[in-house]
Parts: sequence; structure tokens; C-alpha cells
Amino acid sequence: MAKLLVKLQRYFRRKPVRFFTLLALYLAAGSLVFLHSGFSGEPTVPGSPRAPAGGEGPGLPYLGVMQLSRGFKAAATMPGRARRHGSWFKNTSKEPAERGKARDNGGTRSRALRGRSGREKEEDRARYIGCYVDNTRQRTLRGMSFFDYKKMTVFRCQDNCAERGYLYAGLEFGAECYCGHKIQASNASESECNMECKGERSNTCGGINRLSIYRLELAQESARRYGSAIFRGCFRRPDNVSIALPASQLMLNMSVDKCVDFCTEKEYPLSALAGTSCHCGFPTTLFPLHEREDEQLCAQKCPGEEFESCGTTDFLLVYQTQVQDNRCMDRRFLPTRAKQLVALASFPGAGNTWARHLIELATGFYTGSYYFDGSLYNKGFKGERDHWRSGRTICIKTHESGQKEIESFDSAILLIRNPYKALMAEFNRKYGGHIGFAAHAHWKGKEWPEFVANYAPWWATHTLDWLRYGKKVLVVHFEDLKRDLFVQLQRMVGLLGITACEDRLLCVEGQKDGNFKRSGLRKLEYDPYTPEMRKMISGYIKTVDTALKLRNLSGVPDDYYPR
Repeated sequence: MAKLLVKLQRYFRRKPVRFFTLLALYLAAGSLVFLHSGFSGEPTVPGSPRAPAGGEGPGLPYLGVMQLSRGFKAAATMPGRARRHGSWFKNTSKEPAERGKARDNGGTRSRALRGRSGREKEEDRARYIGCYVDNTRQRTLRGMSFFDYKKMTVFRCQDNCAERGYLYAGLEFGAECYCGHKIQASNASESECNMECKGERSNTCGGINRLSIYRLELAQESARRYGSAIFRGCFRRPDNVSIALPASQLMLNMSVDKCVDFCTEKEYPLSALAGTSCHCGFPTTLFPLHEREDEQLCAQKCPGEEFESCGTTDFLLVYQTQVQDNRCMDRRFLPTRAKQLVALASFPGAGNTWARHLIELATGFYTGSYYFDGSLYNKGFKGERDHWRSGRTICIKTHESGQKEIESFDSAILLIRNPYKALMAEFNRKYGGHIGFAAHAHWKGKEWPEFVANYAPWWATHTLDWLRYGKKVLVVHFEDLKRDLFVQLQRMVGLLGITACEDRLLCVEGQKDGNFKRSGLRKLEYDPYTPEMRKMISGYIKTVDTALKLRNLSGVPDDYYPR
């Protein structure tokens, strides 16, 4: 190689003209590539791979990337796959052109209105009806809500609300989506809805305490309006039904849909059918929904629907409507710095994020984290960004073990989960994200055996370390929390020094899943655990069980084994 370089050097010394000619050609080629990558006007026609959205200029004959190379054409036209461009064929953003148009038409207001118009033409599924005032204490739209501080778009909010049968979808603060059946606030000036959507800068997503609201037109015609109401069970009629369930109406032609419709219109999360009477209300200490009765006691035919049951005068058939119970949705940072640091400790995959969601709803205060996870922050865990020693959060998520880390906390809630389930959940998170799943190739490849060999011992040592070094440890089993949420959450909130009223805890029961829950472990076609793995994990379970009993605590739940 060195000889070749020496020969080239001597050659160009003798003939410098050829050297400078090659250099000029190289620079010219680079300039052409630079100019091509900076080209931002990819014209289109209807039916091309990229049709113009509403509000864009008229289409021109499509002479873009697809005609430049047959090699790109096959890959780009595969169904369900977005076009990928290399550095030579760059898919440039529409923002500069749109922003230029916005300046010509009068700034933010014009851009927002044009963006809405384009969205209406493109989707033909919703009608923008205006900018409205919102209040964190008394929401304008009181149905389901979710946040995404990174990828929120108008379409995503509309789609989620329409899927659940709501009439209205509203966007606020660029990243928050609210659904509802009724608008309960006054109009605001359009200029006050001035925040770009976090995932779609060409559209407006409300403002500070301001909602951009859409009426979902076509979605309601094709969807059963209250088909997603959740069946809660058969319950004995409360002693004073007019106080426990304050709204009621006699319906001689009763059906489940009619009662759910009535209670949704009245903005109540519970719909209770009692023969020909429909009652609405909230879960309260007068009607907690903790003691379910045999469903046969409610098996009386509905007058208006032959194949449905409508309960009786003594036993009510209860459904949860799509109205969100807002009694436990307000959250904030602690008003004064916490005097003690409380850990919410768990092995990864043991349900720590879910427990944080429950604690935030039950106490009204944000939880913090020993780490920083941007995806959790974007989903509404606002304490994620605070330093774990800030003292502004009610407790601190941690997966740490070891004496030094554990002794830095004054007390702890130790969440323990069946290791077989926890290992699979963490493996899914590692290879599929917080709510995704690992691919079959990962389960069948070398990744899974290596993961079990490294993580299974940690499941045991994590619990043993917290039992040994923790100053004040409350042990909560994930399985018990799922089975008896009300009682276990009371124990957890008690350790945090918060007096949570029972009505608030009952509200948490109705909102327990949250927006950051995996839909369930995906069913594999085979058991990923080999006999050797099961033998090793069973040994760790026995070790942890013994350690718990030595401290006069209940051992691990029975369903941990046999496996």
C-alpha cells in the first residue's frame, strides 16, 4: 500500500495539471450532491406515493426519486412501509414552505387555521369547532385523557377518542388529549390556541389552559356509541340509593345502552340498572363495588332488549361508562421539601411504573425516579425529570441494590413479583420498549438464555439486599396488589405519610390501568423456560421465601410455584 501511495505522489508531481483537474471534478460532484439534498419541492399528483395534503399547492407530474432508480422503487412501494431515503435522496420537511405561507397570511393564527383546514380535508372524520377554556380542577371534556409530550398529533387524539365512542376530542398544551361527550366551558379567542403539536408542527394543539376541540362526525356513525362500557358486576342495592347514586330515571323500555347513554350524558362513571330504573353515580363508601354478588341474582331480562339482563330492584347490574372519574386525576409536586426519602424499590419488570401510576392517583403527588426515562416523562410522569434528592416527589423509583444505595433512603416500599413473570416482562421491555414485546427471534436466540442467567440471580439478591439493609421496608407483592388493590394501596399510602380519603382510593380502582401498561404477556407458542432454568429459579424462590418468613413476613404467594 505504501509503495502505491509513493508512486501516485511521484506521478502527480510530474503532471500537476491532471491532479488539479481531478480535484476540480471531485468538488463539482460534491456541489451537485449538496444542491440535490437541499431541494425541497417534491411535486406530486393524485395517486402518487406521496399525495399532497389539504392546503398544499396544486400537484405537478411526479418526477421524484421513484423514476431515478428502479432499485428504490421496489422498496418504496412495499405496503405498510414508509419510504427511506439515503443522503442522496433526502425526504425533506414541509415545514419551511408552510411557515413561509404562514408569514404571508398573517402569522400564527393563519397557520393554525390553515393546518386545521388541511386536516379536515385529508381525514374527513372530524370538524373543528373552536378554541375553548379549560380548567385543571374542572375539565371541559371529562372523559378519557392521555398525554404524549413527544409525539402528539391531531389525528392520534381524534383516533383514540373515536375508538372509545366519544363525541369530542380536544388537544391542549401541544401534548395533551381529552375526550368527552359534552363541552362544559366557554369559547376562547382563536389566538389563544397557539401551541404547535409536539408530533406535528404544521397543526395546532391548543394552548395553556386552552383546548382545540373537534367534533368526531363520521366516527360516531360507524361505532357503537357506548360499546366500550366496562361490566363491573352484580351488586346489592345500597341502603340509601338516592344518596349513593344521585341521578336516576325511570325507563319502561330499559336496555343497557339506554342506561349507559343516560349516565354518560349526565357525566357519571357508573351506570346501574335496576329493572326499569337507571341509576348513575360514583364509587363511594356507600357503594364501593367491593362485594360482588352471584350474577344470577341480576338475571332479569331487559324490557327493551330480549337478550340482555337489567338487574332487579334489589340487585343492581353495574357498568362503568367512558366518563373519567376526575376525583383522583389532579397531581402536583410536594408543596414543601420532603424530610425523608422513600424508595419504591423493585426488580425490573415487577410493575414499578404501574405502582407509580397508582400512588400518584391515590396521593395527588408526583413520584420521582433514581434514573431519567424520557418515554415515561413524555407519558405524564413529570417527576421523572427531577433529581431524585430534590424532595419534591412523594417517593422515588429505583431498581438499585447494594448497601450504599439502599441506605441512602429512609424507608422503602419493596415490590416483589413472581420471577417467571418479572423476567419475561423485563425481557419484553429490553427488546420491545415499555409497552412492546420482544421478537420471537430474541426468545429463540442466545439473548434469552443469557438474560435469564444474568437476571435470575439478581431477582433474589435484590430482595435479600433490601430486607437486609433497608431501614423501614414495607413488602408488597405485585400479585396481591392486583388481587386486592384497595387494601394494598392503603398500606402503601400509609407508609408515605399521606391520609388518602376512601373515595379517592375508590376512584383509583376505576382508573387503575393507566396509559402505560403492556396489554399482557404475549402468548408464546412454547414455554421459554428450560428445565435447567426452572430448577435454578425455583431455588431462588425458596431462598427469598425463607428470608421473608425469618422476618415474620408472609412468604411468597402460592402461585410462584410449582412451575
